[in-house]
Amino acid sequence: MRRISAALVAAALVTGCSAGTSSAPQTREVTLVTHDSFTVKEGLFDEFKQATGITVKPIASGDAGELTNKLVLTKANPLGDVAFGVDSTFASRALAEGVFAEYSSPEAAKGAQRYQVDGTNRLHAVDVGDVCLNIDPAKLGGAEPASYEDLTDPKFKDKLVVENPATSSPGLAFLLGTIAKFGENGWQEYWGKLKANGVKVVSGWEEAYNQEFSATKGTRPIVVSYASSPSAEGGKTKAVLGTCYRQVEYAGVLTGAKNSADAQKVLDFLLGEKFQAQVAEQMYVYPSREGVALPESWAKDAPLPTNPQSLPADKVKDNREAWVEQWRELVLG
Repeated sequence: MRRISAALVAAALVTGCSAGTSSAPQTREVTLVTHDSFTVKEGLFDEFKQATGITVKPIASGDAGELTNKLVLTKANPLGDVAFGVDSTFASRALAEGVFAEYSSPEAAKGAQRYQVDGTNRLHAVDVGDVCLNIDPAKLGGAEPASYEDLTDPKFKDKLVVENPATSSPGLAFLLGTIAKFGENGWQEYWGKLKANGVKVVSGWEEAYNQEFSATKGTRPIVVSYASSPSAEGGKTKAVLGTCYRQVEYAGVLTGAKNSADAQKVLDFLLGEKFQAQVAEQMYVYPSREGVALPESWAKDAPLPTNPQSLPADKVKDNREAWVEQWRELVLG
């Protein structure tokens, strides 16, 4: 899955390129700032360089939350030219801080426009990956949860592990899913019931899935992961499609980019056919472009949920910190 298969791209520093002058740059290089789980098919950026003369240099900068924080803190002197990986739970913050510049990619009309955050064309959707409960049926003995409410049933006591929403993007998405489901006046009661039923909280997805989930090394048969995660487990796990929250990952040209003209071309490439065709197998998420073929096994093991939970971006922006603090006091306090 995308967090499992994250063969991290080596960090690199901007070594200097220049555009926007009257003479052609000596080196056409675009720095692509990404989250840690970004992967790309080997040789694809080489093909792009051969076609355009542009070298793409990726920099891995933490998970989606950490990436967003870094982009905000360095907006006066941006880390690169274009960024990928700010997701729908953090997009409103990046836009409010002016991290991204306006650019209307001609490729956006091929599907990315369906996931617009606002009408400013500062962020373009690259992929979609719903956050859902995953279960290990072999360890549940035939008793499988199908909804958020089922998790409070005593038969699932001490079986659920979740990520801390203060430190984890999927953890935050799961919290937002419960707020969307139970409302601003009901989610606290729900989490109180989860706490009473033995929910375990860990810092991030790697620990939850690879150390605590019984389908890997752990003992807990219910974990917060992704709708696409079962495709990496050969069908031995399932996503509970009644517990999903839609998470979209975006890319955009950074405000103040040193090479904004070539950064726009890189953004077009991320939305184009060649890049989108390898998104599913490389990052285990769904491409935003319409009409892209998916691996055959996904139809059975990783169907895209048809009715996921979601919240308006403005509501998330206005309440995210307060909700997380309330959750922290309720569940960890």
